Amino acid sequence: MKIVITGGGTAGHINPALAVAQELRSLGHELHYAGTPRGLEARLVPQEGFPYVAFEAAGFDRKKPLSLITSSAKIAVSAMRARRWLATLSPDVVVGFGGYVSIPVGLAASRLKIPLAIHEQNSTGGMANRFLARRAQLLALAYEAAAKDFKTEATVEVVGNPVRASLFEADRARSRASFGLSQDATVLLAFGGSLGARHLNEALLAQAERLLAQAESQSTPQVEPQAASQPSPNLQVLHITGTRDFDEATATLKRMPQVAPHWHLIDYCDRMGEAYAAADAVCSRAGATTLAEIGTLGLPSLLVPYPYAAADEQTANARSLVDAGAAAMLADSELDSPLFIERLTRLVSDADYRADMRSAAASLGKAQARQTLARLIIALPKTLQ
Repeated sequence: MKIVITGGGTAGHINPALAVAQELRSLGHELHYAGTPRGLEARLVPQEGFPYVAFEAAGFDRKKPLSLITSSAKIAVSAMRARRWLATLSPDVVVGFGGYVSIPVGLAASRLKIPLAIHEQNSTGGMANRFLARRAQLLALAYEAAAKDFKTEATVEVVGNPVRASLFEADRARSRASFGLSQDATVLLAFGGSLGARHLNEALLAQAERLLAQAESQSTPQVEPQAASQPSPNLQVLHITGTRDFDEATATLKRMPQVAPHWHLIDYCDRMGEAYAAADAVCSRAGATTLAEIGTLGLPSLLVPYPYAAADEQTANARSLVDAGAAAMLADSELDSPLFIERLTRLVSDADYRADMRSAAASLGKAQARQTLARLIIALPKTLQ
């Protein structure tokens, strides 16, 4: 089969799209990707070896009425270009993963009567996906709660969020060595987004001394009790600050010589599979891709949803893990309260608590999202005959 995948703008759209594209390619299908000229996908997709075609697309600002005109014009022009491209390529299926670029490509597919599938990563429907759902034949959801946002006659399937196969390939010992982490430490992986999460970064460093002291005094042994002459299992933190906050975080850490040996700062990580493999627990924002990855890998976590996400979607997304007992959650407004250090200390100190979270994550049963969605895409043309 020849399959076109489209989606872009944020890693939340691109990573699931690439996960499915890689799965389909491994099954022998021909993949093509449509994105924007300057979006993150323009760099990530060619790195994975997929043919890439760029189309201009932009959103609009409700406070600036003229932006609706300019964005609509861009989408209209791109839809015409996409229609010519698809007519020449003649794919069997087009699959949209959200982002504005999926609108012109999805519209072109609809007008050419090419089967259209879309995948929604969040618990609330995104604008592009809501627009295309009326034209789609398959609507795949990460969360059942999102179904209420769509008006469609498409077949609706709840599949979860696809994650890359490479996340399962990293070795724990080698990953720890590559980041300079001790093999016998309890490792906390902390991160926000590609630019960072400033409030989360600041709160982590502000509480670093207390966290290390409390974790040392409260840690429960993970294996055999240690001899009295040995210290409790030590805590190490792999902290991905984001490029924006790295310099400030580095300066802050230099003022804490007792913390520095336990705290490993990096600005950006393109080896998240290794970072996850090295970790015993995670403290992070609650983006859809992050939740899919830590949920699939069964990593215990303290989630701090970004409070300004559209429709507070990060909080809604996180509830699936929290309600299942696979994660704890804290509001961003509580980062400066005693509750933050209390919950974080329990996460890194209580091995039984983390074990319970891992078991709960396994019960969610979304580890096969990549394969499930790939099968539905392959079957779509036949179901419409």
